Parts: sequence; structure tokens; C-alpha cells
Amino acid sequence: MKKDLLVPSRRSVLKGMGAGLAASAFPGYTWAQSAPIKLGFQLHRTGIGAAYGRWYERTAQAALKVVNDAGGIGGRPVEILFEDDATDPKRGAEVVEKLANDGCDLIFGPLFSHVVIGSAPRAGELKIPYLVCSEGYHVASGMLNRWTLQPGITDVRSQVSSMAPWVAANLGKKVTMVYPDYAFGYDHRDFFTEAIKAQGGEVIAQIAIPPTETTFTRYLPQIPAETEVLYHVMVGPAVLTFVKELGDFYGSGARPQIFGFIDSLEAVDTASPGLEFLEGTYFWEAMNRVKQDGQTEAETAYRAAVGVDDTGASVTDAADVSTYSHMFSVWETLHTIKAGMEAAGYQSTADRQKFVEALEAMTTMAEGPGNPQGDKVFNGKTHQVFGHQNISQVTGGKLLRVHRTSIEDGQYADAVDYTTMSF
Repeated sequence: MKKDLLVPSRRSVLKGMGAGLAASAFPGYTWAQSAPIKLGFQLHRTGIGAAYGRWYERTAQAALKVVNDAGGIGGRPVEILFEDDATDPKRGAEVVEKLANDGCDLIFGPLFSHVVIGSAPRAGELKIPYLVCSEGYHVASGMLNRWTLQPGITDVRSQVSSMAPWVAANLGKKVTMVYPDYAFGYDHRDFFTEAIKAQGGEVIAQIAIPPTETTFTRYLPQIPAETEVLYHVMVGPAVLTFVKELGDFYGSGARPQIFGFIDSLEAVDTASPGLEFLEGTYFWEAMNRVKQDGQTEAETAYRAAVGVDDTGASVTDAADVSTYSHMFSVWETLHTIKAGMEAAGYQSTADRQKFVEALEAMTTMAEGPGNPQGDKVFNGKTHQVFGHQNISQVTGGKLLRVHRTSIEDGQYADAVDYTTMSF
């Protein structure tokens, strides 16, 4: 596994503080005298999550610079130790153990649900905080442990619950679902089926596809002719193939309304040749890839920091499209780590439990530099954050927002109270 240690120099950190800000502004601490806080990052650098991993790493580096330029955490510099888990559950557990043995104060960063589920038990055994940047319902369901939290991004249950009313009212009520055949896909299957039923709709077909599949032509004929809405969410390196083959399947003839999760097009330009059929279709986005009217100052600063232009591509390479609807979770999680450690008076690994308890005590997270995606509510009992969702339409090859949900739209009854569990 490749290991990278990102460490700020004292000169670079102090330079970022501004001319009038000196190390003495942090009583009792100087970069030279204080041991750095070491954060482990479980990274999908290779495997089916590599496109996400590339941008998760860049986002972590950008957030680290901002945090260190502002004085670190509690006046101490922060380092990030990156380890590749190959988007593999077994290696994920090994990465957790290695980062813990390397002296990391906590671990954060993994996205893919099967990796999180395979790794979290080891974090619990080692009693190390494990902050995931995933979307699965696995945290809030209670299947994991008190050391595992998801404070930077909403889960699938919240996402689909908040959007089902709009889908039913605007697109149709007879739905066929196409989703990846693993935990993340099952969350979509189960919770959207439930949510659309509550709106008087029905999922008439469920098509599960292995996330490592490279062609999809044998699955598409399974879509019933009476389908009013095709709901798709794909992941992995073949997402562009999926949407192109979907277009070939329908051609220029009649087709159902199409509602997708941006996962099917993360890191893919919506104006790519072969995707013209997507014009007029809809996507869920947690954070809008394309700059929208009224973009906040916080998001403007975030875009600049992570090196993403107004279309959602890298400022240095227009062909390098970001995973914009997911990578913000890394930024927001690192800022939450800072807030939690400072609230806990964190000094060493002996304070890991205090850190978890400090996070559990959090409630609201205001939109701002640390939360550019928007304001949120954190449920300390379920270890899950709730926020706004966006529905965008492909218009002129670009994703333009047509609906934004409220936080309340995505909240649901608690299934667990982690605060009653032992550490």
C-alpha cells in the first residue's frame, strides 16, 4: 500500500496566518514545541473507487492547508497520513489497523459502503474514531459501533426520502430501478421503494448490476415497457459506458422520464459525446457541480481551494471532472474534526473517547467556510448528519438546479442510540 505523509512546514503555516498573526496567538503552543496531530486517511486510490479517491485526496490536502493556515487544531499543526485500501473491504480493515499502529489520532475518508462495513468493526476493536465520508445507511442503522460516525454527508435513506415526493409529483409513479449489487445499491432499492410507495407510487422492477460490470446491454431489456420513471445509480469505472449504452438502448424513440443519481456521472462531463440523450433528464446532486446563480461566498472559496472551475472540472485540466457531489464531505469532515477536538480539549490518543463524546454533543452546523455545502443538523444518537439535497436537470449539456429540499424533508425516526453503547 502506498503511503503519503502530508506535513506543513512551519514557514508555510505561519505565512498563511497573515502578517499580523504570530505563533504567540496560540497560548501554550508553537509549531516547534507542539507535537502535530496526525490524522489517518483511508483512501480509495485504486480499485473501483479510484475516481473518487483522486478527488478525495485533493480535497483533503486543500482542507488541510486551510486548517493549518488558520493555526491548526488547538494551536497544533495537523498532518494527514494517506493509505490506499484499493476500495477493498479486507484491505480496508488492514488499513485501519496500520493507521492506528502508525499513531494516528483518528481515521477518516472512506466512501464505498462495502469497504466501510468491512473496516468499521476493526476501528471499534482498536477504539479509534472512524469518520466515514460515505452515504450508506450503515451508520444510522445501528449496525456499526460507537467509534464510527458520519458527520460530513447525508445518507441514502435521507436523500431518497427527501426527493421521492418531487419525483412522484413531477415525473411519474411507476418506477424501474437500476442500481449496483452491493450495500449502497440495496439502500437505494429498499428506501426508495418505501419512499415512492408513501407517495402513491410503485417500483415495478428492480435491476441489480455488479459494480465491476463493463457492459450493460443484457440488463437494459429487463426495463418494463410501462415504466414511467427510470431511476438509475451506477458506480465504478464503467459509468460512462452505462449512460452511453442507455442512450443507445432508447435511441430517439419514446422513453420514460429518467432520474439518476449523479454517482452515474461523477467524474464524467455531461456534455461528453454520446450523452446527448441525457438532455432534459434529472439528477440528484448533494452539491451542484456547475456553479449556480446565488452561489455563496463559502462555496466560492471552497471551489477555489480545491481547484475546481465553474463547470466542475479541474482548473488545470478541463477533461478532469471532479466528484463534486461527494468530495465536499472530506472538507466538512476535517473541519468537524477540528471543531470536535477543540471542544474536547484533545491532547493525545488518550482523549479519543472525549472526542467522540464531543461530536455526539453537536447539533447544528451552520453554512460557512467549514460547511460550504450548506447548513446541517447532526444527530448525536445515530451519528448521522442531515442536510439539503438538490435535483438538477441537464440543460444545454449542463446540470442546472430545479429543486432544493429542506433538511426536514430528509429526516427520519432514529433506529439506534449509540450514546447508550459502551466504548
